[in-house]
Amino acid sequence: MSRKTLLNSTEIHIILHRLACQLIENHNDFSNTVIIGLQPRGVFLADRLTKILKEDYKVNDIKSGTLDITFYRDDFRRRDAPLEANKTNIDFIVEEKNVVFIDDVLYSGRSIRAALSAIQSFGRPKKIELLVLIDRRFSRDLPIQPDYKGRKVDAINNEKVIVQWKEQDGKDAIYLIKNN
Repeated sequence: MSRKTLLNSTEIHIILHRLACQLIENHNDFSNTVIIGLQPRGVFLADRLTKILKEDYKVNDIKSGTLDITFYRDDFRRRDAPLEANKTNIDFIVEEKNVVFIDDVLYSGRSIRAALSAIQSFGRPKKIELLVLIDRRFSRDLPIQPDYKGRKVDAINNEKVIVQWKEQDGKDAIYLIKNN
């Protein structure tokens, strides 16, 4: 197994600020926009972006939450071991709001399809956008593309993208793992 560093903590920091600026360009003061991190790993990215928007760019009124898609996945019953459910925390109205889904890696598109189904339980958004840190272009099963992406990675199926977050893993880094 070989491991290649795709992004280090400095590069991730720069990308997060670029993504925050792109969100500001499209959503101004976020008065009609909500940010929803997809459980489990999109939550770290959503929290980090929300913090940057509030502290560095003085966007004060941002509504953010988390969405668990476990029971909306099309492979929910096809796994050997049961999936572990996470927590959904959406304490605001999504009806007629612009919703920005946030996830760490866009791979097959199935998680996003599940998120599109899950969000309907909370109302009908005006618009839904997708922000991902890593876009694995050559692995899509569904016609889903991100509106905002940190970096495109041309990874094939025997390669895996691993995102490490300081909050959980002790450091920020993104690796491409190849099984030989």
